[in-house]
Amino acid sequence: MTVRDPKDLAEQPNAPERRDFLKGAAVGGVVAAASLHVAQMAVTPAQAQTPAVQPWWPSRWGADDQIGATNHITPQKVLEAAQWIRDGKIYRIGRMSEAAMPKFGDRAFTLRIPGNPTGGPFAGNKLVYNDEYLATEIGQTGTQFDGLAHIGVQLGKDGDTSEMAYYNGVRGSDMVGSTGMKKLGIENVKPIFTRGHLIDVMAQRGGMMDVGQEVTLADVRGALAKQNMNENDIKPGDALFFNTGWGSLWMRNNDRYGSGEPGPGLEVARWAIEKQIVVMGGDSWGVEAVPNPDRNLAFPVHAELITKNGIHVHENLQFDALIADRKYQFVYIFSPIPIKGATGSPGGPIAVT
Repeated sequence: MTVRDPKDLAEQPNAPERRDFLKGAAVGGVVAAASLHVAQMAVTPAQAQTPAVQPWWPSRWGADDQIGATNHITPQKVLEAAQWIRDGKIYRIGRMSEAAMPKFGDRAFTLRIPGNPTGGPFAGNKLVYNDEYLATEIGQTGTQFDGLAHIGVQLGKDGDTSEMAYYNGVRGSDMVGSTGMKKLGIENVKPIFTRGHLIDVMAQRGGMMDVGQEVTLADVRGALAKQNMNENDIKPGDALFFNTGWGSLWMRNNDRYGSGEPGPGLEVARWAIEKQIVVMGGDSWGVEAVPNPDRNLAFPVHAELITKNGIHVHENLQFDALIADRKYQFVYIFSPIPIKGATGSPGGPIAVT
């Protein structure tokens, strides 16, 4: 089943999903601003007005920067992170991708193996081979890493792409193309090898958080204390992850999983920005509270992190094995697939202790 958009969730919580898969030719028409469009739908027309914001550009790394917070991943940072590897244990923190997994809005995931086999047999040794055909929003389904072209803010008249601003002030009119983003594509993002910190908010609260509940700074500090950690442990260039318990619904109750989610609020996002993290991740599909307690806001944490500060969001992660082993600090490794012009990336993030 797919994850419904916030407006549908608010008005028709039991409505059936509109589709389970996307037919191949439709995939090419998907644009990076899909989530922004859904976010705009989540507020009423009276609320959907030009936001009062101050320019967040140019970036601290210069007016031409396209890689954002991953500028923090320097050779020195990598060497510092490597010192955290002590027992050589590798944890897979990404989820398996499959057609039945929860998907946001109208996104789809359809895999086909053409032929039986796809090719062959060839030559005297009768070699055969198989390929796959995958129709999906490749950077925005399953465990997904949001790139800097994924989220922007409409500053002027609705639909005026010259007034849609993204990271570093890049305008939609200069960036968005039907065959790929001309700027801020995922191919620009550096491979990430850095220190990761897991904050188990579910353990701190004594149970799974619920739809729309925000992770507060008090939650963060309480969880860190419970884990014998200190917020001063979080350094520039680190990655920060939240376990809310929501991930336990994955493939067990997809309808509830997609009905909304708990996650960090703006208070925690701004605290994390001050810490100069490079990635914020979590066990939910958006890594922020949905619906937002302020119904005039749609995905404000995404805008604060990605658009204004070049910090990536890593969604639909799983931390059960790390928590079982009480491993809350580790090396986080992820290299986005460099698909030119893509808004995000799938892949298999790992934690190494």
